[in-house]
Amino acid sequence: MCNHFSFLDGFLAFHLCNRVMWGPNSMKRLYIMSLKKQMQKNKWLRYCGSFSIDPGKRSIRESFEYAAEILREPGNLLLFYPQGQLESNHIRRIQFEDGLNEIMALTHGKCQLIWSSNIFEYFESSKPSVYFDMLDCGTGEDFVFESVKQKINAHHKNALDKHVRFTREKEVA
Repeated sequence: MCNHFSFLDGFLAFHLCNRVMWGPNSMKRLYIMSLKKQMQKNKWLRYCGSFSIDPGKRSIRESFEYAAEILREPGNLLLFYPQGQLESNHIRRIQFEDGLNEIMALTHGKCQLIWSSNIFEYFESSKPSVYFDMLDCGTGEDFVFESVKQKINAHHKNALDKHVRFTREKEVA
């Protein structure tokens, strides 16, 4: 899972997986859950392991079941954007849709949950720096949706604090 801030997120995730998770006795195949409207606009996505999800439609259940089937197979990796829409990579709080909870309820296995806060920053350079801050969120066996959301949001905020220069803001109650 990672924050969803650009069309390039899939390429960034592939790069990260290739560097960190690819190799003997590890990841076999990468799948990407993409919005149906993106799949219709970019037909080539289906050749890269993408499958569609259409929020608000009955077919969403089939997409969740397929995602769970992927995760039950050791060595498969599913790229999933839990906020379900594009947002700035500088947002302070990731707003989760219920998809992750639905998928994990169907998985029934030991799949590993990993989050990556992917942050672009230019500072004084004309080329951006990309920071990948990964977090082990446990397995499907010990999955508690609210707890995972809290861990990810705390991690994402720390990643932003570490990699982005902000004028310090006063905390609002």
